[in-house]
Amino acid sequence: MPLTLTVNGQKRTFDIEDDTPLLWVIRDELGLKGTKFGCGAGLCGACTVHLNGAPVRSCSTPIRLVADQSITTIEGLAPNGTLHALQQAWIDHNVPQCGYCQSGQLMTASHLLATNASPTEADIVAAMSGNICRCGTYSKIIAAVQSVAGQKEEA
Repeated sequence: MPLTLTVNGQKRTFDIEDDTPLLWVIRDELGLKGTKFGCGAGLCGACTVHLNGAPVRSCSTPIRLVADQSITTIEGLAPNGTLHALQQAWIDHNVPQCGYCQSGQLMTASHLLATNASPTEADIVAAMSGNICRCGTYSKIIAAVQSVAGQKEEA
């Protein structure tokens, strides 16, 4: 049975098994390679995307659960071609080491700032706690999120 997904604002219909993980539809069917496979069990956060604005683990989310809903990947975080403020902050704070987890980190951080424009350090740590960075750049991630939150406070 065909399933329709809206990914980064574009509706697409797929004739694919309804238990196929969203991650594989994003990567293999749509060719969007920014969302990464990490653990395959929804534990590391590398595959995080937004479903109707909320972060979900795409590796463990079957597409039948997201049909006719809005999905945003890292490629859709800044749809107009300019960097999202968080992406620029990641660069400014030299956050990525290997970079593998960073799309999931960014998607989680963007949701945090969308729901809490002025998070405390404890808020940031709590929100980001489900995302694993093998390189241990947690302090840089916190600083980058704080810098964007500071920009919002000044605006």
